[in-house]
Amino acid sequence: MSIEITSSFQGSSSAGTLFLVPTPIGNLGDMSPRAVETLQNVDLIAAEDTRNTQKLLNHFEIKTKQISFHEYNTKERLPQLLDKLRQGLSLAQVSDAGMPSISDPGSELVQACIAASIRVVPLPGPNAALTALIASGLCPQPFLFYGFLSRKNTERKNELAELAAQQVSLIFYEAPHRLVKTLQSLVTAFGGERKVVLCRELTKRYEEFIRGTLPEALEWAQSSQVKGEFVLIVEGNPQKEEDKPQIVLPLEDQVRLLIESEDLKTNDAIKRVAKDNHVKKQVVYNEYHHLN
Repeated sequence: MSIEITSSFQGSSSAGTLFLVPTPIGNLGDMSPRAVETLQNVDLIAAEDTRNTQKLLNHFEIKTKQISFHEYNTKERLPQLLDKLRQGLSLAQVSDAGMPSISDPGSELVQACIAASIRVVPLPGPNAALTALIASGLCPQPFLFYGFLSRKNTERKNELAELAAQQVSLIFYEAPHRLVKTLQSLVTAFGGERKVVLCRELTKRYEEFIRGTLPEALEWAQSSQVKGEFVLIVEGNPQKEEDKPQIVLPLEDQVRLLIESEDLKTNDAIKRVAKDNHVKKQVVYNEYHHLN
């Protein structure tokens, strides 16, 4: 039997401890006393963006030194941070907002510490995905957190094709400038009946929840000045795979969405829709060009 058990607060070790410290996703009042105390007491803070974290440290009068640790310097920083931990220094890891390692860098450091038998202590705290989920009004459990979809059209299409049959609530993150394209892709992959909640600027002054179907949310996004970071909560598929209708949107709408979301030429989009729906290309062509 090779199971490994590590206690966060019992036993002694000459190595330091890695603390995973959540930071507010918008409202500084959500910073816990334990998080402040931990950042004050560690020897060093590994921050995704030291300039952003410095504002937080200044607000809480925390004097601890920082070192940058992000996706572009992970390979260089990992051995440096491990050396400091082995020397007995304590280290806190933070991202720009919310939980470290959730759609942010950091998991590599945790894995390296575990492999080196260095203690890892997580602190609970702010998380955008769960904050959005509990206020969405959609089924809170079970759920699947996906984070950011791929920016590449083909990869994003494949991701959503795999997720379309999921019967659990789905959680996505998205930036404002990509919201329309992502909603277009969701409508194409999931159809027009799914409910969605767009959660914007959580815990901040302009916090909003936009509720409706995917097409309604897409229409809102196309006609609005979209600002702020978004969490998208999408209703799970209420139907079993074998009960799903073959055509979830009118053929014309399917062609238009493919053109907009994947930058396809009209004829290529018509061919794709015909293939996906098992109908002749001429049927799709006639409907798209209103020739019936």
